[in-house]
Amino acid sequence: MNIQIGSVDNPQIVNLIREHLAAMEPTAPAESRHALDLSGLSDDSITLWSVWDGNQLAGIGALKRISQTHAEIKSMKTAKTFLRKGIASLLLNHIIEEAKKSGYQQLSLETGSMDFFAPARKLYSSFGFLECGPFEGYIEDPNSVFMTIYFKD
Repeated sequence: MNIQIGSVDNPQIVNLIREHLAAMEPTAPAESRHALDLSGLSDDSITLWSVWDGNQLAGIGALKRISQTHAEIKSMKTAKTFLRKGIASLLLNHIIEEAKKSGYQQLSLETGSMDFFAPARKLYSSFGFLECGPFEGYIEDPNSVFMTIYFKD
């Protein structure tokens, strides 16, 4: 597997982002869906990574800079043919290491509270993320679970 900086110019990445957004539609009302679209993932505050198995896209994940010391994980998605093959863990580990290298002291995320998101919450918990309150413009929402991890110097 090869992890590299991704681009919303890549058709495979665009398709996976669209699949990700479509999967969110039935899970919660629009105001409770916080996945980034193509323009959101193109913002200067975002670094998008893609995981490749040869020329096949296995997954994507992004890191959003909130401040010099705080970042947010966005748009984690594994391609269907790569589900349950460790792609999400590989990518999450990469994002965490990149966050540490960039000097972030806190890494947070928002995910859904529904059963659909239980595997994601389990993954994040296994990496040490703990539930927290809303951060950076989010509000309390029964459809959302907020999680964070702090890095020690």
